[in-house]
Amino acid sequence: MISRLFSTKRVSALSVFQNSCYHKIDFKIAETDLVNHAVHKFAAFNIGCLAVTNPEQKVVGVLSERDYISKVSVFGKDDKALQVKDICSYSQIVVATPTDSVEQCMKKMLVRDIRHLLVMDNSECVGMISIRDLIKEVVRDKNRTIARLSDFKTGKGGVFGSE
Repeated sequence: MISRLFSTKRVSALSVFQNSCYHKIDFKIAETDLVNHAVHKFAAFNIGCLAVTNPEQKVVGVLSERDYISKVSVFGKDDKALQVKDICSYSQIVVATPTDSVEQCMKKMLVRDIRHLLVMDNSECVGMISIRDLIKEVVRDKNRTIARLSDFKTGKGGVFGSE
């Protein structure tokens, strides 16, 4: 059903990442950092998820705003006394490959009810994308389609696009 709605199959997860808010920031955090540091990164970069790294700088998990709310805030815990490893998610991390389409990424997010995907190339984290990034790509694609159809209707460059 999603494939009938979106023609973004040719757009890869890696190209979505290159247009993402995560592209130009450090979206990683050490598992030994304090949770308070993660909260500051969430606020400073206006993001909702961080990739958690081990001492060897390999991504081993994710820390989301949901993790913070459900494991720290709701219990009134001190985020200056907890490390990221105390509340992050290590198991069953859902990832995208660099070549996954927008449709494949959306399906992964919908099935697991998550809002962020790590983009992994083998065992290396090459990016992170959010549902917002995917929606922006879908809207961009729809706007291009509308422009082409409008141009065709008005007789502007029907085959070659808007000129």
